Amino acid sequence: MPSASPSAAMRFEGTERYYLNPELREIVNIAMVMEKPLLLTGEAGTGKTQLAFEIARALNLRMEEARCKSTFKGEELCYVYDTVLRLNDSRFGTGDTGRDVNNIWDYIRFGPIGRAFTCDDRRVLLLDEIDKTDSDTQDNLLDVLEDGAFIIREINHKVQAKQRPIIIITSNAKRELSDPFLRRCFCHYIPFPGPEEMVKIVRLHYPDIPDAFLQASLETFYRLREEGFEKPPATAELLDWIGAMRASRVRGPGAGKDIAHIGTLLKRTQDILRFKGLRRSLRF
Repeated sequence: MPSASPSAAMRFEGTERYYLNPELREIVNIAMVMEKPLLLTGEAGTGKTQLAFEIARALNLRMEEARCKSTFKGEELCYVYDTVLRLNDSRFGTGDTGRDVNNIWDYIRFGPIGRAFTCDDRRVLLLDEIDKTDSDTQDNLLDVLEDGAFIIREINHKVQAKQRPIIIITSNAKRELSDPFLRRCFCHYIPFPGPEEMVKIVRLHYPDIPDAFLQASLETFYRLREEGFEKPPATAELLDWIGAMRASRVRGPGAGKDIAHIGTLLKRTQDILRFKGLRRSLRF
């Protein structure tokens, strides 16, 4: 009888600082059991990236992380062959570096995917904001993520994952992902939390917050979100705002021109200037 996958014995139930609703709990655990990448979408501040870190913390696993950029290529997330360093060593010698110019492995540097595949322990692999990469990069990752393997082209060597990592991929939907890429993932959209869910999230971070203080804070927060700012405040900003108010010992969030620490909620200059305009027109 074949042994069960190591992922089958793992379950993530949330943590004392990450609220996990039932729908998200189900898809996270199914993805772990079936060893499929989990693609999380939703607006910034809904906890997509933090989820990966909390899974690693709760399951006592190490993290491998790639903060994606537009310049990334799929291959460099797996490995980089440092030809410049090898050429330099061949011309000037390796000295006491311990490198052998005749050994190409001394010039292979594994990226986050490569490290997650070659390590002996199971890890959580986070590919953060994959939508910042171009379609070619995404296409280069298709077989890598599905097969748990990649080829080092320079020596035609196949790197097979010793243990498949738990793969969390996030996207803010700034660029459409290709259909083939999506087919290889389990996908979940994290909606912005409503007031009832937000109460649970805030209380994970501030369990002793008074009810009146919390309700007043949420009323101001959601009202700001409805004003159509370029970057509306998200969960992270709300938690920072409440933390700032508690640190400065203000009695409440205030209203109108007296909203406490507005710079922890609104970050764009145009949004702050627009808020001042709304304040003057008594809409706040």
